[in-house]
Order: sequence, then structure tokens, then C-alpha cells
Amino acid sequence: MHLKRIAVIGSSNTDMVIKTSKLPIPGETILGGKFFMNAGGKGANQAVAAARLGGKVSFIAKTGDDVFGKQAQQLFENENINTDYLVTDPVHPSGVALITVDAKGENCIVVAPGSNSYLLNDDINQAREELLRSDIVLMQLEIPIETVIYVANIAFEAGKKVILNPAPALKITDELLSKLYMITPNETEAELISGIAVNDKDSATLAARNLYDRGVKVVIITLGSKGALLFTGKEAKLISSPKVEAIDTTAAGDVFNGAIAVAISEGLELEEAVEFACKAAAISVTRMGAQASAPYRKEIK
Repeated sequence: MHLKRIAVIGSSNTDMVIKTSKLPIPGETILGGKFFMNAGGKGANQAVAAARLGGKVSFIAKTGDDVFGKQAQQLFENENINTDYLVTDPVHPSGVALITVDAKGENCIVVAPGSNSYLLNDDINQAREELLRSDIVLMQLEIPIETVIYVANIAFEAGKKVILNPAPALKITDELLSKLYMITPNETEAELISGIAVNDKDSATLAARNLYDRGVKVVIITLGSKGALLFTGKEAKLISSPKVEAIDTTAAGDVFNGAIAVAISEGLELEEAVEFACKAAAISVTRMGAQASAPYRKEIK
């Protein structure tokens, strides 16, 4: 099987995680339990997830000239990710995220983006050849939206499949939507982009149709433990997720996106691709951590 190449463009962070019984309210101090320090960042999480599932992955990102940046690069190399286009920022520190996870596996996250905010068009130009060698381009929104638009334009013109995971949530122009092969919002993100509140299959279908009508070929709205809604212009299909006991949902969406990119790179039909991604995400929520929770291919039955 000829594996198509996946270019992931996005953020790299170090996650500092504390487990607590409940999330604090404003002004409240809580004594937490275990502390973990993990590699994270949506871009990095998706790159690692895709690589572990058998994808041929290059990661285009910007880290600080600090211990976090050096650790991140080593970790990506350990995962067999091509790091030739990982840029070191001599001025800004690597991104950091502070994450609190409660007993139910719910989380709240604050991110200091650091060097991620400075992944700019010049950095993309240096990686242009790799973009053009890739078949699938996967992005998120923890880097400047101008950079996302710039990459989408290059990739679209070259006939690449551009997948956007619109997280964290931002309003997106019709011009950018028209350059996308696929968009993968969750309920909150789908509502912000479409203007339609998503709370069941019917409302998710309306939101998906809105995005489809604005130019995206494939819309997948992720619905957490309920699975994902797939819409390609005709009927919407709700694809269920395996039932599991969640302990940490931190990178479930990222694992889903990495898995979708791999499934498409292998030529799976869209329904099969979403099923595969739901299985991968379900495994990830049964483990602590972001990249650490991403499953390997052999674990997906």
C-alpha cells in the first residue's frame, strides 16, 4: 500500500496537568492530587496520533530555544515524525498549557502560546516543498489564523486535501471554508462557525449543511461520547463511538483528527475513516495525558 504523506502544521506545547476532585470556581484554591508534565499542543498531539497510527508525518511548527523546545523535538523524532521543518524561535519561549482535570475526566485549560503565535508565512515558505510533497494537510487554530489561511491557499492551489480542526473556536470566513476538503468541529465550534446551536442530530445536521453550503466538501461534527456526525451534502450519518470509562478527555479531539488524516491517507471510505477515528479517540480518553494517551495502530481492533 502506498502511504500518502501527511503534513501537520500547528502548535507544540508542554502541558502541566494537575488531577483534582473538582474544578475550582473563581477565587477558589483547591488541593489537587497528582501532577504530570506532558508534551502537548494541538498540532503536536495530532502529529503524534497520526504517526502512532501508521501515518507518514511531517510536522511544521515553531518552538522556543529552551528546554521545552528541545524536549519536544526529541519526542517527535522518537515517534518517527519528520522534524526538518521545526523552527526554533530565538526570542519567544515555547508554548505552555496549564490543565486541571477533575474526577469525571472533565478539564479546564489555559494556554500561553509563546512561539506558536510566531509561526508565520516566512516559516511556511521554508517548508513549501514539504507541503507540496504531502497529500494531506492537517491544521488547527493554535497558530495565527493568517498562517492557516496562507497554508490553505498554497495547499488548495496544489490540489491537496486540507483538513481543518477549528479549535480553539474561531469564526471562519467563507473564503477559508471554500479551500477546505474537510472540517472537524465539536459542538461548540460548529455553533460558533455556523451560528446554529448544536444539541442533537437534527441541529448538528443543520450546522453541517451550513458549512457544506459555504464550500467545505466533508463536514464531521464530533459529539464526544456520542460519536461523530458525517455530512457530505446528502444525508447525515451519525457514527457511534465505543463505550468506555473516560478518565481524561484532554486530547480526544486531537487523536480523532490524527486518525482521520491517517484513514484518508490509506484510502478508507469516509464512514470507515470516522469509525476508525472514533475508536482511536475512545482509547485515548481511558488514559491520562495528551500525546501520551494516543493509541498505537495495533490497539485498534
